[in-house]
Amino acid sequence: MKLWSKESSVVHADIERFTVGNDRTLDMVMAEFDVLGSLAHTQMLESIGLLTSKELQDIQRELKVLHRHIKNGEFQIEESVEDIHSQVELSLTQTLGETGKKIHSGRSRNDQVLLDIKLFIRHELRLVVERVQALFVRLQSLSETYKAALLPGYTHLQIAMPSSFGLWFGAYAESLVDDVIMLHAAYRVANKNPLGSAAGYGSSFPLNRQMTTDLLGFESLNYNVVYAQMGRGKTERITAQALASVAATLGKLAMDVTLFMNQNFGFISFPDELTTGSSIMPHKKNPDVFELIRARCNKLQALPNEIAMITTNLPSGYHRDLQLLKESLFPAFQELLSCLDIAEFALQHIRINTTILNDERYSHLFSVEAVNQKVLEGVPFRDAYKQVGQDIADNRFKAPSTVHHTHEGSIGNLCNEQIQMLMTTALQQFDFQRVDEALGALLR
Repeated sequence: MKLWSKESSVVHADIERFTVGNDRTLDMVMAEFDVLGSLAHTQMLESIGLLTSKELQDIQRELKVLHRHIKNGEFQIEESVEDIHSQVELSLTQTLGETGKKIHSGRSRNDQVLLDIKLFIRHELRLVVERVQALFVRLQSLSETYKAALLPGYTHLQIAMPSSFGLWFGAYAESLVDDVIMLHAAYRVANKNPLGSAAGYGSSFPLNRQMTTDLLGFESLNYNVVYAQMGRGKTERITAQALASVAATLGKLAMDVTLFMNQNFGFISFPDELTTGSSIMPHKKNPDVFELIRARCNKLQALPNEIAMITTNLPSGYHRDLQLLKESLFPAFQELLSCLDIAEFALQHIRINTTILNDERYSHLFSVEAVNQKVLEGVPFRDAYKQVGQDIADNRFKAPSTVHHTHEGSIGNLCNEQIQMLMTTALQQFDFQRVDEALGALLR
Protein backbone atom coordinates (compact mmCIF):
# COMPACT_ATOMS: atom_id res chain seq x y z
CA MET A 1 0.00 0.00 0.00
CA LYS A 2 1.16 3.51 -0.89
CA LEU A 3 -0.68 6.66 0.17
CA TRP A 4 0.22 8.25 -3.17
CA SER A 5 -0.74 5.33 -5.43
CA LYS A 6 -3.36 5.68 -8.16
CA GLU A 7 -5.17 2.94 -10.03
CA SER A 8 -3.14 3.51 -13.20
CA SER A 9 0.34 3.78 -11.66
CA VAL A 10 2.67 0.82 -11.35
CA VAL A 11 6.22 1.50 -10.17
CA HIS A 12 9.03 -0.76 -11.31
CA ALA A 13 10.19 -3.06 -8.49
CA ASP A 14 13.80 -1.84 -8.65
CA ILE A 15 12.66 1.78 -8.41
CA GLU A 16 10.47 0.96 -5.44
CA ARG A 17 13.27 -0.83 -3.59
CA PHE A 18 15.65 2.06 -4.19
CA THR A 19 13.23 4.82 -3.18
CA VAL A 20 11.84 3.05 -0.12
CA GLY A 21 15.37 2.24 1.06
CA ASN A 22 15.49 1.60 4.81
CA ASP A 23 12.23 3.37 5.55
CA ARG A 24 10.36 0.32 6.82
CA THR A 25 13.05 -0.37 9.41
CA LEU A 26 13.59 3.25 10.41
CA ASP A 27 9.87 4.00 10.48
CA MET A 28 9.41 1.44 13.24
CA VAL A 29 11.24 3.92 15.44
CA MET A 30 8.54 6.49 14.62
CA ALA A 31 5.55 4.13 14.88
CA GLU A 32 4.47 5.22 18.36
CA PHE A 33 4.69 8.88 17.38
CA ASP A 34 2.77 8.39 14.15
CA VAL A 35 -0.12 6.98 16.15
CA LEU A 36 0.05 9.86 18.64
CA GLY A 37 -0.09 12.31 15.73
CA SER A 38 -3.13 10.55 14.29
CA LEU A 39 -4.87 10.60 17.68
CA ALA A 40 -4.49 14.38 17.78
CA HIS A 41 -5.24 14.94 14.08
CA THR A 42 -8.46 12.95 14.11
CA GLN A 43 -9.74 14.79 17.19
CA MET A 44 -9.15 18.00 15.27
CA LEU A 45 -10.92 16.61 12.15
CA GLU A 46 -14.00 15.82 14.24
CA SER A 47 -13.97 19.34 15.71
CA ILE A 48 -14.23 20.88 12.20
CA GLY A 49 -16.86 18.44 10.94
CA LEU A 50 -14.72 16.10 8.82
CA LEU A 51 -15.44 13.14 11.11
CA THR A 52 -18.59 12.29 13.03
CA SER A 53 -18.36 11.69 16.76
CA LYS A 54 -19.02 7.96 16.14
CA GLU A 55 -16.24 7.79 13.53
CA LEU A 56 -13.87 9.55 15.89
CA GLN A 57 -14.74 7.18 18.71
CA ASP A 58 -14.04 4.14 16.52
CA ILE A 59 -10.79 5.57 15.12
CA GLN A 60 -9.51 6.60 18.54
CA ARG A 61 -10.25 3.14 19.94
CA GLU A 62 -8.33 1.38 17.17
CA LEU A 63 -5.44 3.83 17.28
CA LYS A 64 -5.02 3.14 20.99
CA VAL A 65 -5.01 -0.59 20.25
CA LEU A 66 -2.26 0.01 17.69
CA HIS A 67 -0.33 2.08 20.24
CA ARG A 68 -0.48 -0.78 22.76
CA HIS A 69 0.72 -3.24 20.11
CA ILE A 70 3.65 -0.97 19.27
CA LYS A 71 4.64 -0.56 22.94
CA ASN A 72 4.41 -4.34 23.43
CA GLY A 73 6.51 -5.11 20.35
CA GLU A 74 3.56 -6.71 18.55
CA PHE A 75 3.44 -4.34 15.57
CA GLN A 76 5.21 -4.48 12.23
CA ILE A 77 5.13 -2.75 8.86
CA GLU A 78 4.13 -5.28 6.24
CA GLU A 79 6.48 -5.98 3.34
CA SER A 80 3.93 -4.70 0.84
CA VAL A 81 3.45 -1.42 2.74
CA GLU A 82 5.70 1.55 2.03
CA ASP A 83 5.97 3.28 5.41
CA ILE A 84 4.49 3.70 8.88
CA HIS A 85 1.90 6.22 7.71
CA SER A 86 0.55 3.78 5.14
CA GLN A 87 0.56 0.92 7.64
CA VAL A 88 -1.48 2.83 10.22
CA GLU A 89 -4.07 3.86 7.61
CA LEU A 90 -4.20 0.31 6.22
CA SER A 91 -4.72 -1.16 9.70
CA LEU A 92 -7.58 1.23 10.40
CA THR A 93 -9.16 0.56 7.01
CA GLN A 94 -8.98 -3.19 7.60
CA THR A 95 -10.80 -2.87 10.93
CA LEU A 96 -13.10 0.11 10.27
CA GLY A 97 -13.65 0.03 6.50
CA GLU A 98 -14.45 3.39 4.90
CA THR A 99 -13.95 5.26 8.16
CA GLY A 100 -10.27 4.34 8.20
CA LYS A 101 -9.79 6.03 4.83
CA LYS A 102 -10.76 9.41 6.26
CA ILE A 103 -7.83 9.98 8.62
CA HIS A 104 -5.54 11.51 5.99
CA SER A 105 -7.83 14.48 5.28
CA GLY A 106 -6.01 17.77 5.81
CA ARG A 107 -2.48 16.37 5.95
CA SER A 108 0.26 15.09 3.67
CA ARG A 109 2.97 12.54 4.28
CA ASN A 110 5.25 15.58 4.31
CA ASP A 111 3.82 17.11 7.47
CA GLN A 112 3.07 13.67 8.89
CA VAL A 113 6.71 12.58 8.79
CA LEU A 114 7.78 16.04 9.98
CA LEU A 115 5.52 15.61 12.98
CA ASP A 116 6.73 12.09 13.71
CA ILE A 117 10.37 13.17 13.55
CA LYS A 118 9.79 16.12 15.87
CA LEU A 119 7.94 13.95 18.39
CA PHE A 120 10.73 11.36 18.16
CA ILE A 121 13.49 13.96 18.60
CA ARG A 122 11.67 15.51 21.55
CA HIS A 123 11.39 12.10 23.19
CA GLU A 124 15.00 11.11 22.53
CA LEU A 125 16.41 14.44 23.69
CA ARG A 126 14.71 13.85 27.01
CA LEU A 127 16.51 10.52 27.36
CA VAL A 128 19.84 12.20 26.55
CA VAL A 129 19.20 14.94 29.12
CA GLU A 130 18.41 12.34 31.78
CA ARG A 131 21.63 10.41 31.05
CA VAL A 132 23.68 13.61 31.00
CA GLN A 133 22.22 14.50 34.38
CA ALA A 134 23.27 11.09 35.76
CA LEU A 135 26.83 11.56 34.49
CA PHE A 136 26.86 15.09 35.91
CA VAL A 137 25.90 13.78 39.36
CA ARG A 138 28.66 11.16 39.17
CA LEU A 139 31.30 13.73 38.18
CA GLN A 140 30.22 16.17 40.89
CA SER A 141 30.41 13.41 43.50
CA LEU A 142 33.90 12.42 42.37
CA SER A 143 34.96 16.07 42.35
CA GLU A 144 33.97 16.45 45.98
CA THR A 145 35.47 13.12 47.03
CA TYR A 146 38.86 13.85 45.49
CA LYS A 147 39.01 17.63 45.81
CA ALA A 148 42.19 17.45 47.91
CA ALA A 149 44.00 14.98 45.62
CA LEU A 150 46.49 16.85 43.43
CA LEU A 151 47.59 15.91 39.94
CA PRO A 152 49.71 17.67 37.32
CA GLY A 153 48.13 20.19 35.01
CA TYR A 154 49.48 20.41 31.47
CA THR A 155 49.76 22.97 28.71
CA HIS A 156 51.22 21.90 25.35
CA LEU A 157 51.34 18.42 27.01
CA GLN A 158 54.16 19.82 29.15
CA ILE A 159 54.04 19.90 32.95
CA ALA A 160 52.51 23.28 33.84
CA MET A 161 50.83 23.91 37.21
CA PRO A 162 49.17 21.92 39.99
CA SER A 163 45.66 20.74 39.30
CA SER A 164 43.45 18.41 41.29
CA PHE A 165 41.09 15.57 40.66
CA GLY A 166 38.41 17.84 42.07
CA LEU A 167 39.15 20.33 39.31
CA TRP A 168 39.38 17.63 36.65
CA PHE A 169 36.09 15.92 37.43
CA GLY A 170 34.41 19.27 38.10
CA ALA A 171 35.50 20.68 34.74
CA TYR A 172 33.63 17.97 32.87
CA ALA A 173 30.61 18.42 35.12
CA GLU A 174 30.42 22.12 34.26
CA SER A 175 30.96 21.34 30.57
CA LEU A 176 27.81 19.20 30.73
CA VAL A 177 25.86 22.24 31.95
CA ASP A 178 26.59 24.04 28.69
CA ASP A 179 25.75 20.85 26.79
CA VAL A 180 22.33 20.78 28.46
CA ILE A 181 21.79 24.38 27.38
CA MET A 182 22.55 23.25 23.82
CA LEU A 183 20.15 20.32 24.22
CA HIS A 184 17.45 22.69 25.40
CA ALA A 185 17.92 24.87 22.31
CA ALA A 186 17.45 21.79 20.13
CA TYR A 187 14.48 20.69 22.22
CA ARG A 188 12.76 24.04 21.73
CA VAL A 189 13.27 23.88 17.97
CA ALA A 190 11.85 20.34 17.88
CA ASN A 191 8.99 21.29 20.20
CA LYS A 192 7.05 23.21 17.53
CA ASN A 193 4.12 21.68 15.70
CA PRO A 194 4.39 21.39 11.88
CA LEU A 195 1.09 19.49 11.48
CA GLY A 196 -1.30 21.28 9.17
CA SER A 197 1.39 22.50 6.81
CA ALA A 198 0.39 19.56 4.58
CA ALA A 199 2.71 19.29 1.56
CA GLY A 200 4.19 22.65 2.50
CA TYR A 201 1.51 25.05 1.34
CA GLY A 202 -1.32 24.55 3.80
CA SER A 203 -4.83 23.24 3.21
CA SER A 204 -8.22 24.49 2.09
CA PHE A 205 -9.76 22.69 5.06
CA PRO A 206 -10.41 24.95 8.09
CA LEU A 207 -7.80 23.12 10.18
CA ASN A 208 -7.40 24.03 13.84
CA ARG A 209 -3.62 23.82 14.14
CA GLN A 210 -3.56 25.26 17.65
CA MET A 211 -5.72 22.36 18.79
CA THR A 212 -3.26 19.71 17.61
CA THR A 213 -0.44 21.78 19.09
CA ASP A 214 -2.09 21.66 22.50
CA LEU A 215 -3.10 18.00 22.24
CA LEU A 216 0.47 16.93 21.49
CA GLY A 217 2.02 19.12 24.20
CA PHE A 218 4.01 21.30 21.80
CA GLU A 219 5.29 24.65 23.02
CA SER A 220 4.07 26.43 19.88
CA LEU A 221 3.44 26.10 16.16
CA ASN A 222 5.68 26.30 13.15
CA TYR A 223 3.35 28.99 11.88
CA ASN A 224 4.43 29.58 8.30
CA VAL A 225 3.60 26.43 6.35
CA VAL A 226 6.53 26.86 3.94
CA TYR A 227 8.94 27.27 6.85
CA ALA A 228 7.45 24.20 8.54
CA GLN A 229 8.69 22.17 5.59
CA MET A 230 11.98 24.07 5.42
CA GLY A 231 12.45 23.10 9.05
CA ARG A 232 13.08 19.53 8.02
CA GLY A 233 16.81 19.18 7.86
CA LYS A 234 17.31 22.29 9.98
CA THR A 235 15.76 20.63 13.03
CA GLU A 236 17.90 17.55 12.50
CA ARG A 237 21.06 19.63 12.06
CA ILE A 238 20.45 21.66 15.22
CA THR A 239 19.72 18.44 17.12
CA ALA A 240 22.92 16.91 15.75
CA GLN A 241 24.86 19.95 16.92
CA ALA A 242 23.49 19.46 20.44
CA LEU A 243 24.37 15.77 20.40
CA ALA A 244 27.83 16.66 19.08
CA SER A 245 28.30 19.09 21.96
CA VAL A 246 27.70 16.31 24.50
CA ALA A 247 29.92 14.00 22.44
CA ALA A 248 32.74 16.56 22.49
CA THR A 249 32.68 16.68 26.29
CA LEU A 250 32.51 12.92 26.58
CA GLY A 251 35.18 12.31 23.93
CA LYS A 252 37.64 14.66 25.64
CA LEU A 253 37.00 12.96 28.98
CA ALA A 254 37.63 9.58 27.33
CA MET A 255 40.91 10.85 25.89
CA ASP A 256 42.03 12.05 29.31
CA VAL A 257 41.15 8.69 30.84
CA THR A 258 43.13 6.72 28.26
CA LEU A 259 46.10 9.05 28.74
CA PHE A 260 45.97 9.04 32.54
CA MET A 261 45.73 5.22 32.60
CA ASN A 262 49.00 4.95 30.68
CA GLN A 263 51.81 3.55 32.84
CA ASN A 264 53.95 6.62 32.14
CA PHE A 265 51.25 8.68 33.84
CA GLY A 266 49.69 6.23 36.31
CA PHE A 267 47.16 8.76 37.58
CA ILE A 268 44.13 6.46 37.53
CA SER A 269 43.21 2.80 37.08
CA PHE A 270 40.17 0.55 36.84
CA PRO A 271 39.41 -2.96 38.09
CA ASP A 272 40.41 -5.78 35.73
CA GLU A 273 36.79 -6.49 34.82
CA LEU A 274 36.47 -3.02 33.27
CA THR A 275 39.52 -3.44 31.01
CA THR A 276 40.54 -5.88 28.28
CA GLY A 277 43.74 -7.78 27.59
CA SER A 278 46.14 -8.69 24.81
CA SER A 279 46.32 -11.98 22.92
CA ILE A 280 50.12 -12.10 23.33
CA MET A 281 51.04 -9.65 26.13
CA PRO A 282 49.83 -11.01 29.49
CA HIS A 283 50.46 -7.77 31.37
CA LYS A 284 48.06 -5.63 29.31
CA LYS A 285 45.04 -3.81 30.78
CA ASN A 286 43.59 -1.87 27.86
CA PRO A 287 41.12 1.03 28.17
CA ASP A 288 38.98 -0.28 25.30
CA VAL A 289 35.77 1.15 26.74
CA PHE A 290 37.09 4.69 26.71
CA GLU A 291 38.82 4.26 23.36
CA LEU A 292 35.49 3.25 21.85
CA ILE A 293 33.73 6.14 23.58
CA ARG A 294 36.34 8.44 22.03
CA ALA A 295 35.84 6.99 18.55
CA ARG A 296 32.05 6.95 18.74
CA CYS A 297 31.98 10.52 20.01
CA ASN A 298 34.24 11.55 17.13
CA LYS A 299 31.68 10.04 14.75
CA LEU A 300 28.91 11.95 16.50
CA GLN A 301 30.83 15.21 16.15
CA ALA A 302 30.86 14.65 12.37
CA LEU A 303 27.06 14.28 12.29
CA PRO A 304 26.10 17.98 11.90
CA ASN A 305 28.34 18.24 8.84
CA GLU A 306 26.92 15.02 7.38
CA ILE A 307 23.39 16.41 7.70
CA ALA A 308 24.47 19.77 6.29
CA MET A 309 25.96 18.04 3.25
CA ILE A 310 22.63 16.31 2.53
CA THR A 311 20.58 19.49 2.83
CA THR A 312 22.88 22.41 2.02
CA ASN A 313 21.91 22.94 -1.65
CA LEU A 314 18.17 22.23 -1.41
CA PRO A 315 15.67 24.97 -2.30
CA SER A 316 12.45 25.43 -0.31
CA GLY A 317 9.82 22.72 -0.49
CA TYR A 318 10.03 18.98 0.01
CA HIS A 319 12.72 16.85 -1.63
CA ARG A 320 13.28 13.10 -1.35
CA ASP A 321 16.88 13.75 -0.26
CA LEU A 322 15.44 14.45 3.20
CA GLN A 323 14.53 10.79 3.61
CA LEU A 324 18.22 10.01 4.18
CA LEU A 325 18.36 12.18 7.29
CA LYS A 326 16.70 9.45 9.31
CA GLU A 327 19.55 7.08 8.50
CA SER A 328 22.05 9.60 9.86
CA LEU A 329 20.22 10.95 12.91
CA PHE A 330 18.15 8.11 14.35
CA PRO A 331 21.05 5.77 15.27
CA ALA A 332 23.00 8.69 16.75
CA PHE A 333 20.74 8.91 19.77
CA GLN A 334 21.35 5.31 20.78
CA GLU A 335 25.06 5.71 20.09
CA LEU A 336 25.32 8.67 22.46
CA LEU A 337 23.07 7.11 25.10
CA SER A 338 25.22 3.98 25.20
CA CYS A 339 28.38 6.09 25.59
CA LEU A 340 26.84 8.11 28.42
CA ASP A 341 25.66 4.96 30.20
CA ILE A 342 28.97 3.09 30.01
CA ALA A 343 30.99 6.17 31.01
CA GLU A 344 28.86 6.73 34.11
CA PHE A 345 29.11 3.04 34.99
CA ALA A 346 32.89 2.91 34.54
CA LEU A 347 33.46 6.08 36.57
CA GLN A 348 31.74 4.43 39.54
CA HIS A 349 34.80 2.16 39.73
CA ILE A 350 37.64 4.57 38.96
CA ARG A 351 40.69 4.34 41.21
CA ILE A 352 42.66 7.49 41.96
CA ASN A 353 46.40 7.71 42.65
CA THR A 354 46.62 10.22 45.50
CA THR A 355 50.44 10.25 45.71
CA ILE A 356 51.28 11.40 42.19
CA LEU A 357 53.11 14.57 43.16
CA ASN A 358 55.49 12.73 45.45
CA ASP A 359 57.48 12.02 42.30
CA GLU A 360 60.38 14.45 41.88
CA ARG A 361 59.63 14.90 38.18
CA TYR A 362 56.66 17.09 39.11
CA SER A 363 58.56 19.59 41.29
CA HIS A 364 58.52 22.26 38.57
CA LEU A 365 54.72 22.30 38.78
CA PHE A 366 55.14 24.60 41.74
CA SER A 367 57.25 27.26 40.01
CA VAL A 368 54.28 29.62 39.72
CA GLU A 369 53.53 29.08 43.41
CA ALA A 370 57.11 30.14 44.17
CA VAL A 371 56.83 33.22 41.94
CA ASN A 372 53.55 34.26 43.52
CA GLN A 373 54.93 33.81 47.01
CA LYS A 374 57.78 36.22 46.22
CA VAL A 375 55.27 38.71 44.81
CA LEU A 376 53.25 38.49 48.02
CA GLU A 377 56.50 39.29 49.88
CA GLY A 378 56.88 42.49 47.85
CA VAL A 379 59.08 41.43 44.92
CA PRO A 380 57.86 42.83 41.55
CA PHE A 381 56.35 40.03 39.45
CA ARG A 382 58.86 40.25 36.60
CA ASP A 383 61.80 40.11 39.03
CA ALA A 384 60.24 37.20 40.90
CA TYR A 385 59.69 35.36 37.60
CA LYS A 386 63.35 35.80 36.63
CA GLN A 387 64.63 34.74 40.06
CA VAL A 388 62.63 31.50 40.06
CA GLY A 389 63.60 30.84 36.45
CA GLN A 390 67.27 31.22 37.32
CA ASP A 391 66.85 28.89 40.33
CA ILE A 392 65.38 26.26 38.01
CA ALA A 393 68.19 26.73 35.46
CA ASP A 394 70.81 26.41 38.22
CA ASN A 395 69.07 23.36 39.71
CA ARG A 396 68.54 25.26 42.96
CA PHE A 397 64.73 25.39 42.87
CA LYS A 398 62.95 24.10 45.98
CA ALA A 399 59.28 23.35 45.38
CA PRO A 400 56.77 24.70 47.93
CA SER A 401 55.05 22.00 49.94
CA THR A 402 51.52 23.42 49.66
CA VAL A 403 49.32 25.33 47.24
CA HIS A 404 47.11 28.27 48.15
CA HIS A 405 44.36 28.71 45.57
CA THR A 406 41.23 30.36 46.98
CA HIS A 407 39.50 32.22 44.15
CA GLU A 408 36.28 30.98 42.60
CA GLY A 409 36.74 27.81 40.57
CA SER A 410 40.27 27.08 41.76
CA ILE A 411 41.72 24.08 43.59
CA GLY A 412 40.71 25.41 46.99
CA ASN A 413 37.30 26.73 45.93
CA LEU A 414 35.73 24.41 43.38
CA CYS A 415 32.31 26.14 43.39
CA ASN A 416 30.56 22.80 42.92
CA GLU A 417 27.43 24.14 44.61
CA GLN A 418 27.25 27.00 42.14
CA ILE A 419 27.78 24.59 39.23
CA GLN A 420 24.97 22.43 40.62
CA MET A 421 22.71 25.50 40.64
CA LEU A 422 23.59 26.18 37.00
CA MET A 423 22.62 22.63 36.07
CA THR A 424 19.39 22.81 38.07
CA THR A 425 18.44 26.03 36.28
CA ALA A 426 19.25 24.50 32.89
CA LEU A 427 17.17 21.40 33.61
CA GLN A 428 14.20 23.45 34.81
CA GLN A 429 13.86 24.95 31.33
CA PHE A 430 12.51 21.67 29.95
CA ASP A 431 8.73 21.22 30.03
CA PHE A 432 8.75 17.43 30.36
CA GLN A 433 5.77 17.39 32.75
CA ARG A 434 3.63 19.40 30.35
CA VAL A 435 4.38 16.95 27.55
CA ASP A 436 3.65 13.96 29.80
CA GLU A 437 0.30 15.42 30.79
CA ALA A 438 -0.69 16.17 27.20
CA LEU A 439 0.24 12.76 25.82
CA GLY A 440 -1.25 11.00 28.82
CA ALA A 441 -4.56 12.75 28.16
CA LEU A 442 -4.36 11.87 24.47
CA LEU A 443 -4.03 8.16 25.26
CA ARG A 444 -6.75 8.00 27.93
